[in-house]
Amino acid sequence: MAAVSALAIAALVIAPSFAAEDAVVIPPPAMDVPASDGIQTAVLSGGCFWGVQGVFQHTAGVVNAVSGYAGGSKATAQYEIVSTGTTGHAESVQIKYDPRKISYGKILQIFFSVAHDPTQLNRQGPDSGTQYRSAIFTTSDEQKKVADAYIAQLDAARVYKKPIVTKVGPLQGFYAAEAYHQDYLTLHPNQPYIAYNDIPKVENLKKLFAENYTEKPTLVGAARITN
Repeated sequence: MAAVSALAIAALVIAPSFAAEDAVVIPPPAMDVPASDGIQTAVLSGGCFWGVQGVFQHTAGVVNAVSGYAGGSKATAQYEIVSTGTTGHAESVQIKYDPRKISYGKILQIFFSVAHDPTQLNRQGPDSGTQYRSAIFTTSDEQKKVADAYIAQLDAARVYKKPIVTKVGPLQGFYAAEAYHQDYLTLHPNQPYIAYNDIPKVENLKKLFAENYTEKPTLVGAARITN
């Protein structure tokens, strides 16, 4: 993802087998967080945050999706430092959503189905390193119970060829990424990395989760969050 143009073209030409992961049809979670009033927060990590943000910006019921960093300290929450893989941070997306329109469980289903491949350890597509790991940072005990139960459910159902490696743990802090990372998929749809790795994720969302798909993305600059 760093040095985006050169690496993206290299990934496209040299190693297409490492990109454009296929979506997986999976069952919804048997357990979910009960609906409540007020905007709720989910924080998910599934490789490069450009694609994950893009998917959830096209998800109905999401009122804002911000690319950023979770898992490390505020002092190291900078792209150049996170990219070293030594900070404990994972590229993450903070998702603010209306639980009256979409549930936490549905967000996880979309995350596991179309947003990333949860069986890849410390990598995603052409990107490798702990900063690209699959992780769920929970904001409540209920979220942790639902996430743990869903992973166990999907592993038991053997919907993937390999075990899920997604780590679940409490959110200690989320730090928004630099402005140039926000809304990246929408602003750069023809950039080779985005076109090959991430646009297909949005297309899979539209195909597999039509009832949860919205054509117009909710961009960071235009988001209006009220409780």
